[in-house]
Amino acid sequence: MWRRETAIALGLSLAITGNFGVAEASELVAYKIVDQVKIPAPLTSEAGDPVRGRAVAIDRKKGNCLACHDMPVPEQPFHGEIGPNLADVATRLSEGELRLRVVNSKKINPESSMPAFYRTDGLNAVSKDFVGEPILTAQEVEDVVAYLMTLKGQ
Repeated sequence: MWRRETAIALGLSLAITGNFGVAEASELVAYKIVDQVKIPAPLTSEAGDPVRGRAVAIDRKKGNCLACHDMPVPEQPFHGEIGPNLADVATRLSEGELRLRVVNSKKINPESSMPAFYRTDGLNAVSKDFVGEPILTAQEVEDVVAYLMTLKGQ
C-alpha cells in the first residue's frame, strides 16, 4: 500500500511541477491514430533503439515508467503498482498500440493518470519553462516503444 501511495504522490508531484525533463524544442511530428487504439507508423525514420529506450523508460526525470509500473528492472527499487506490470507488455499489445499509449494514453482512456509524453496542447499545471515542450522527443518515443517490444515475459 505504501508503494502505491508513494507512486501516486510522486506522479501527481511531477505532473503539477512539470519536473519530467523535457525534449529539445522541436515541432511535433504528425501521426495518425488508427481504429482509436494504435499509431501504426513510426514517428521517425530512424528505428527505435531498445537500449536507449530502456534508459529513457527508467530515468526518474524522463520517462519515469517505474513510478507507476512494475518492470523487469531489478537494479531500480520502488516500482509502482498503479499501472499494469510491463514485464510481458509486448505479448499483450502491438507496437502501434504501445506507441499510442506512450504518445497520449488519454486517447484510449481519458481518465488515465499516465502522462501524454508526446503532447503539448491542452495540458494543465505545466511549469512555464516547459510550456510547448513534449516530455519526450519523437525519437525517444520510438526508443521507448522499441524497448517495450522486448518485454515478452518469461
